[in-house]
Amino acid sequence: MIITNSKERRRFIRFSIVGISGTIIDFGVFNILMQIMNVHPIAAKITSFSIAVFNNYLWNRLWTYPESRNHPFFKQISQFLIVSVIGLFINTFIFSLSYQPLIIFTEKILTNKFFISPDTIGPNLAAIIATIVVLFWNYYANRYWTFRDID
Repeated sequence: MIITNSKERRRFIRFSIVGISGTIIDFGVFNILMQIMNVHPIAAKITSFSIAVFNNYLWNRLWTYPESRNHPFFKQISQFLIVSVIGLFINTFIFSLSYQPLIIFTEKILTNKFFISPDTIGPNLAAIIATIVVLFWNYYANRYWTFRDID
């Protein structure tokens, strides 16, 4: 979908910047939980994704869609949370199906001398794939439901 409206294009860019900040938070927390605290990868992913969602909601409300501050907070955050929970299920489903096969795949293509282990690369590749899919879900669901009444 090509965005021709300059105001909508600006919103999409801001939404993307917010998404990048959420992704950094998501991956940072995910790797801290998994690598340093030895949390199971799926539990780490659910936790990191949830923290990132909260970050994204605040920044989208305040910066991407500042007009939305005039709308009822609890209704809007409820809609955002519903979209995010569905996104969490999509993200977790894709992640849980792909992280083990990606570990096996990276074990086959990397040598033992590679500085990052397949146990780190595989889950991160799975997280990247899941994040890309959920990015599209989150943008369109939030734009056309949560923030639909914003011109």
